[in-house]
Amino acid sequence: MLCAISGEPPQEPVVSKISGAVFEKRLIDKYIEENGKDPVTGEDISPEDLIVVKSSSVVRPRPPTLTSIPALLTTFQNEWDALALETYNLKEQLTRTREELATSLYQHDAAVRVIARLTRERDEARDALSKVTVSAGDPSNGDAMAIDSEGLPEELAAKVDETQARLSKSRKKRPVPEGWATAQDVSSFQVGTSNSLPVPQTTTLTVQGGYASIAGLEGNVAIYSVEADKLERELNIEEPVTGATWAGAKVIFATAKGSVKIFDSGKEVASFSDHAGAVTGLSVHPSHDLLATVGSDKSFIFYDLVNLQRVTRVYTNSALTTCAFHPDGHIFAVGTSSGEIKLLMAKTGEEAKSFSLGAPGAPVQAIEFSENGYWFAAAAAGQTTVTIIDLRKDGDAARVKVLDTGSAVRGLAWDYSQQFLAVAGADGVTVQHYAKSAKSWSELVRAAVGGGAAISVKWGEGASKLVAVNKDGVVSVLAPPAAA
Repeated sequence: MLCAISGEPPQEPVVSKISGAVFEKRLIDKYIEENGKDPVTGEDISPEDLIVVKSSSVVRPRPPTLTSIPALLTTFQNEWDALALETYNLKEQLTRTREELATSLYQHDAAVRVIARLTRERDEARDALSKVTVSAGDPSNGDAMAIDSEGLPEELAAKVDETQARLSKSRKKRPVPEGWATAQDVSSFQVGTSNSLPVPQTTTLTVQGGYASIAGLEGNVAIYSVEADKLERELNIEEPVTGATWAGAKVIFATAKGSVKIFDSGKEVASFSDHAGAVTGLSVHPSHDLLATVGSDKSFIFYDLVNLQRVTRVYTNSALTTCAFHPDGHIFAVGTSSGEIKLLMAKTGEEAKSFSLGAPGAPVQAIEFSENGYWFAAAAAGQTTVTIIDLRKDGDAARVKVLDTGSAVRGLAWDYSQQFLAVAGADGVTVQHYAKSAKSWSELVRAAVGGGAAISVKWGEGASKLVAVNKDGVVSVLAPPAAA
């Protein structure tokens, strides 16, 4: 009785109901699993069609070839030859695999080089585009490149003039409002309340009418009531927020993807995507009818907030990092990545003056105009100093004062009376006091907030409070002990 597959006596014989042939059970089971047919007839078969044949177990004798030392040596030689052949095959396979890997790495390196070259060419093209200057020419020239006008429309230009005339008329003799915080009040400031808001990787803080808007790189926005010390509303911008400001009841956000989004009563009412790169700063004109944004694409854009539309774009020769309108609205200041501050005419976009912070290569971090319209404070990224600049002077003579805060400056905020300059930095919040009668500066407050560092600080109503936020979304309110 021999197995129909192996031709040897089976150890576990079974008989097929289909063909009647005898098989070794392990062999026929494997064949059925792979083919599902009887090896003899080719008909369909299943394991249930096999009948086990009971027989006495037989001890298989050793093959006669393994009963002598020469036979064993021959067997060992054959096994060694097979092992050597397998090793050779493995070495060949390893060599082929190495060649394939080297080819793949070469192709990957070539692809990376092509991508780097294309990226460099793109950046060069963008840089060349940003340096293009366009002058008035024959409008019939069909080859002329179409760009936006550099000047504001007549209606908005008239609004700029009207706002300047109205606000500058009484600015020189404007008294400090009654009930405004005194130097003694501010010197007693301490952290009264601290609240952690759901805004991871916080980047910006803006305050209006007792409410603070806090936003971060994950697109989360929290509207926080300073008086009630509670979270009033949450928004989701769905893009990394790089800046924010209030315009009346509207809150406006700038994003790292080049978008500008305007919200009113918690709903998005307008969205613009005009910048080719990140929007790095934004500022609202004192009339609240005009919005300015600056970006890494070396341009600044003005928007009409009444009709919710873009009205002009102007390219400069450097990436822009921050911006601010003069309190009268006729001057627009921009900070550059090279550490220069340019003062531009709001109506035409023409450069009127420029100042340097004396930190070559350090981008301008913040610009803040004082309410009297003569001074502005500015700081460069990574620097511990704040420079006070007089608009009426030029060159080094324009630097009224250089204040060293002791830590890297992240944000600035003048109060309405121009007595107090709040600075947010790596060590927390400091308040510098300017005594007009003595023409001297002094430090009134130095406080750690939200674990020490602060990324932005704003004054509350009447300079009675300071609102600061850190990168983890912890909002701290500083006030005199009685008001805390």
